[in-house]
Amino acid sequence: MDMKMKTELDKDELNLIELAQNYSDDGKARELLESLLWPNGPVCPHCKCKNVYKIKVTPKPAKRTTMATPRKVREGLYCCSDCRKQFTVTVGTIFEASHIPISKWVMAIFMLCSSKKGMSAHQLHRMLKLTYKTAWFMCHRIRYAMTEGPMADMLKGVVEIDETYVGGKPRFGDPKRAHKGGYRKDSNKAPVVALIQRNGDVRTRVVSNVSQNNLHQFVTENIEKGTVVNTDSFAMYHTLLWPIYRVGNGRHDIVNHHKNEYARRSPGRSTAHVNTCESFFSLLKRGVYGSFHHISKEHLPKYCNEFDFRWNNRKVSDGDRFKKAVAMAEGKRLTYRQAV
Repeated sequence: MDMKMKTELDKDELNLIELAQNYSDDGKARELLESLLWPNGPVCPHCKCKNVYKIKVTPKPAKRTTMATPRKVREGLYCCSDCRKQFTVTVGTIFEASHIPISKWVMAIFMLCSSKKGMSAHQLHRMLKLTYKTAWFMCHRIRYAMTEGPMADMLKGVVEIDETYVGGKPRFGDPKRAHKGGYRKDSNKAPVVALIQRNGDVRTRVVSNVSQNNLHQFVTENIEKGTVVNTDSFAMYHTLLWPIYRVGNGRHDIVNHHKNEYARRSPGRSTAHVNTCESFFSLLKRGVYGSFHHISKEHLPKYCNEFDFRWNNRKVSDGDRFKKAVAMAEGKRLTYRQAV
């Protein structure tokens, strides 16, 4: 990586105009990926060794002539001195075995990272001149890269828990339609539960139904004991949280929406509300209604991961969010068979 590219990456703001001007060439875009995925130099994805070298174009003598013809070598090809395997920066990432130009990958990742309410595959298909099937698969691979692994740090302080139901309304006259304002098991809506730390991160999970059995492990693995937990008046939360967070300094604060109570201030205590969860759900549903229009239950967790990633990185610039998304693409391989 040359000094000019390093200076550009060190800038606070990396915007779409700079990507289009400086990285529209596939060679420059590949160098950008190498600088983000290999900040300390190339690493073999097979054996994790750093003893690698780049294969350059070398003259190869012709069979019947005295002139030398260059040997065709893929751009950005490396070879490991230990395992003797060849690789590029795309091996072992969401970009592997993709015929899409890397410059279009870079643009697509930046647009998904900077769009607050998401961007549909059909819009990427129009903007990047791709087929709709290719754009759809590309979006799912980017969402897979945005998926964060097991969390080392648990949520603490003040944590809000709430649920929402994502999905279209049944047609009029459908005998299996959900009753107004509620949810039934035969509804086509999917429940999404969110755990949000005040001024912190969010973690969501798509469940079959909001029950104690489905949420017990999700809550205990992500919320630290002794935490102040805020929920609405749903009785299941009281049954679930009372045995866990009644010890130590933890407590369970409840706001009753049925009595038009949406926030309660008590002296010496934090304000009890679940408005942060409502704010996150509003972004998720605006994305469904305005951008995607429909999300199947099978793919809904991927879309939730996309909104989780943008929410958890909402305090950084679009350029920094883009850099983090590219860095998270390493070690994640998604084939079309797995996506569908």
